[in-house]
Amino acid sequence: MRLGVLDVGSNTVHLLVMDAHPGARPLPAHSHKAELRLAELLDGHGGIGPDGVDRLIAVVMEALEAAEDKGVEDVLPFATSAVREASNADEVLARVAEETGVRLQVLSGADEARLTFLAARRWFGWSAGKLLVLDIGGGSLEIAYGMDEEPDAAVSLPLGAGRLTGSWLPGDPPDPADVRALRRHVRAEIARSVGDFSRHGAPDHVVATSKTFKQLARITGAARSAEGLYVERRLTRRALEEWVPKLAVMSTQERAELPGVSEGRAGQLTAGALVAEAAMDLFGVDQLEICPWALREGVILRRLDHLPT
Repeated sequence: MRLGVLDVGSNTVHLLVMDAHPGARPLPAHSHKAELRLAELLDGHGGIGPDGVDRLIAVVMEALEAAEDKGVEDVLPFATSAVREASNADEVLARVAEETGVRLQVLSGADEARLTFLAARRWFGWSAGKLLVLDIGGGSLEIAYGMDEEPDAAVSLPLGAGRLTGSWLPGDPPDPADVRALRRHVRAEIARSVGDFSRHGAPDHVVATSKTFKQLARITGAARSAEGLYVERRLTRRALEEWVPKLAVMSTQERAELPGVSEGRAGQLTAGALVAEAAMDLFGVDQLEICPWALREGVILRRLDHLPT
């Protein structure tokens, strides 16, 4: 069957169309994205303003049209931290449902971590052993660890690249004092969670998902996305530590000119790099592997698991 996953995230609204059936690897058929940056459209009370809701509804309608054009049988719609944490989340969800017919399932941070972990486990298989999975989104950082398909430990922290950029790094390029303050904040937040994972023992394999990690791997020498999903891509802590101070003194435009960095995400890359560096350092990770599958694939895999065979 042809399924669509509609992901209303902090940065983008992304429709991923996949051909899938139980017991088989889902195959991507189409991708439709719109930059929305919901995390940056919050008003002074932490709510998504009327203009932001109007834009969200318009983008959801466009995604539904794309899904219909591609012959999608069923759309699995969900929203993550930007909607989850909005002070007017219920109002936003009701308007989207009324005007588009789409009832967005709001995933908790723990749900995000678990579903992303499932996708990584299915991608790397049982031979990967104990997995540690890191995922930097626009609004949050998810960390999950385990031996099986359900993680033994999972946490979601308010350390998304978009959120931190808007709150901590207003300058372009950012003020060095702001960068240092953000670095301290990020490390303190992550350090509080390290003990919850370390009691389970060292992981056999560390992997990362998300656009932020993919871009960081690319600028440190990993293969281009055009070379395909199955090319191994790694990010080392040493290379990242060399790049973080460089990124911190660049303007958004200069970062956008780096290999693999999109113009829409360039402004968030410094904050994302600080989070990635802190996570790798505090968890004692010398290198990690980039996983092509993430939350959207996890949603599809979970749906397939519940279909009759």
